Amino acid sequence: MGLTRPKNLGAPGALPEGALRVIPLGGLGAIGRNMTLFEYEGRLLIVDCGVLFPDVDQPGVDLILPDFTQILDRLDDIEAIVVTHGHEDHIGAIPYLLEHKNDIPVVGSRFSVALVEAKLRERRIKPAGVVVAENETLQLGPFGCEFLAVNHSIPDALAVAIRTEAGLVLHTGDFKMDQLPLDGRITDLAGFARLGDQGVDLLLSDSTNAEIPGFVTSERQIGPVLDRLFEDVKGRIIVASFASHVHRVQQVLDAAYAHGRKVAFVGRSMVRNMAIARDLGLMEVPEGLLVSMDEAVRLPADEIVYMSTGSQGEPMSALGRMASGDHRHIAVEPDDTIILASSLVPGNETAVYGVINRLARTGATVIHKDVAKVHVSGHAPAGELLYVLNVVKPSNMIPVHGEARHLQAHARLAIESGVPADQVIVIENGDVVDLIDGRARLVGHVPNNLIYVDGLSVGDVGEPVLSERRMLGDGGFIAATVVIDSENGKIVGGPTVSARGFSEDPKAFDGVLPLIDDAMERAAVDGITDPHQLQQILRRTVGKWVNDTYRRRPMIVPHVLEV
Repeated sequence: MGLTRPKNLGAPGALPEGALRVIPLGGLGAIGRNMTLFEYEGRLLIVDCGVLFPDVDQPGVDLILPDFTQILDRLDDIEAIVVTHGHEDHIGAIPYLLEHKNDIPVVGSRFSVALVEAKLRERRIKPAGVVVAENETLQLGPFGCEFLAVNHSIPDALAVAIRTEAGLVLHTGDFKMDQLPLDGRITDLAGFARLGDQGVDLLLSDSTNAEIPGFVTSERQIGPVLDRLFEDVKGRIIVASFASHVHRVQQVLDAAYAHGRKVAFVGRSMVRNMAIARDLGLMEVPEGLLVSMDEAVRLPADEIVYMSTGSQGEPMSALGRMASGDHRHIAVEPDDTIILASSLVPGNETAVYGVINRLARTGATVIHKDVAKVHVSGHAPAGELLYVLNVVKPSNMIPVHGEARHLQAHARLAIESGVPADQVIVIENGDVVDLIDGRARLVGHVPNNLIYVDGLSVGDVGEPVLSERRMLGDGGFIAATVVIDSENGKIVGGPTVSARGFSEDPKAFDGVLPLIDDAMERAAVDGITDPHQLQQILRRTVGKWVNDTYRRRPMIVPHVLEV
């Protein structure tokens, strides 16, 4: 197939005998919503089931889920959900899927399964977790799964090799090849090479940093930077990071301990995840280092560090509330130093820099990755991706986990490494690939929509609603009302025009009132009395005048009342 995806793909045919079908239901074209469906001999295996966080073009949306349509009528065919690691973009949608069938096993490492089980308990779903470790194998129906250690920005990440009679598939999950990780757990290149010698028929591999040349910077370089910052700062220190980045939190704890500061965790997910990490022995916390929020607020400014959520600019996160001045414990002051020890997830740049600017306006010092080396990526850049391609030597390759530009860059690396161009398959969510006799082929496409979560509703908001919300946000709202005689269609009351989010001038709509009178009178003369037709005339009249007068496109809601 190569780098050009055919257009207008139709529905796939029935799965041929002996073939393995692969359908990405998320994770392609955006950073998030990772979910891949494997089908063999009528049975299904899911790898990851995550959420995507909304951008500014999706107002009011809390989360975006994969489209479960393809599996809702086949829930009994699902052997398990295999989790590569515990980031939200890989596990966040599991509770929403298990609401349909709550006994589907969730397979993953200790930390991954513990994070999933904590989320399920919050939603009163009884977990069915199966813990595995690197170098272990597990037979899940017709799928033989082997798990391999990979290094990432969260402990206990795994790659999974899936064996069926159709061939051997390696899904790397998210990974990098830090050779000096804090926990000493490196990506199992020897295992990758062993699989390559056996013959990997299909490789699905993390593409996030495929455009970035070279090799990843080691996590160990962050510790000395934090140490120097802590030494220089005299006031309070607030560090924001992903609530799952145990290694980064450990570095903050080490720096705080070295400089005589206590640490308080801020944010529900930070408190929960770090408690899980401590229980599993994934963190070393010196006695007496951690304090509660009530204790923290009573300590001198030079004796406390707040470890907070909100590194991606989320408005309701702990740091987001600090930036807006409505956190109930912490008011940011000029002597504070805020460290954003995280990367910018694509799409979050505006939100993050908005938080940085709001914090800066308080007079506080804000340090982020553009100012000091306080974060390194958890994803392999091009040099490491080439290394994996060369040791795995896949017959076929599908780039996953990335925006379109990342997938294309990774595909070019695969071709450069020797994978035949027509066996490097760049696809989109919902595309269907069949692996038959060692050859992967794109065979069709299934519907794959963005499923929006808005409050407690799932799937009730679609593009028409979002379009209306964008219109309201951009241009405001205008309501135009007339009362007509039901027999002759003539105006007997109004017209009145009111607005929200459009103008503060009380005379802003004086010019359109006579135009409404004229339009409705002409309609009456023409014998138009149907309220729906009159509403359209009213909408067009107001809309044209607003566009001609103000060059704006607000939402216009016409009301025609009959008496």
